Amino acid sequence: MAYNACNAIILEIDPDLSAAEAHGMATGILCINEQASSDTWIAELKANSPTTVDNDESILVRLFDETKRLLNEDEFEFDLFLPNDDYDLGEQTEALKNWCRGFLYSFGTLSSTTVYSKDALEILRDITEFTKLDTAVEGEEDEAAFVEITEYLRSAILLLKAELMHNNDEINA
Repeated sequence: MAYNACNAIILEIDPDLSAAEAHGMATGILCINEQASSDTWIAELKANSPTTVDNDESILVRLFDETKRLLNEDEFEFDLFLPNDDYDLGEQTEALKNWCRGFLYSFGTLSSTTVYSKDALEILRDITEFTKLDTAVEGEEDEAAFVEITEYLRSAILLLKAELMHNNDEINA
C-alpha cells in the first residue's frame, strides 16, 4: 500500500496527523483488541475533523485490515507503515516518531488497568523514548540506527500484543 496515497487521505481528514501516526494508532487499537474493526479506528481519525472523507475510506479500511492480518499471523511480516527509502532519513525519522505517538495514544486510551510485565513496561518506555528521536540525521550510522529501531519495534509490538492477548485469554477463562 502506498504511503503517499494514505498520507494524502489522512491529511485531508486531519492536517495534524500523518499516515505513520494513524498506522501507529491502528496498531495500538489492535494490540488491545485483536477483534477491533476499522470503524473504531476511522472514527478516532475523524474525531477532530470538521470534514468527512468517505470516498477514500476503502483505502483506510484496507490498511487497517492488512495491519490486523499481519499482526495476527504467526509469520514475522508485520511492519510499521512508514515512508520508504525514497524519503530523506530525517523525514523517515519524523514519521517513526509520529508512529510511536499514535501507538502510545491509542494504547493509552484503550488499555485497561491491566498489570503489565516488566518486559511490556520496558517496551512502552522504549516507544516513549522513540518519540524524542532527533530528526537531524544523516549518514550510514544514523541510517543503521533507524533500521535497528524499526526492527526492534516490529518485534516489540508483536511481543506486546502476544502478552496482552495472553492476559485477555486468562481474564476470559
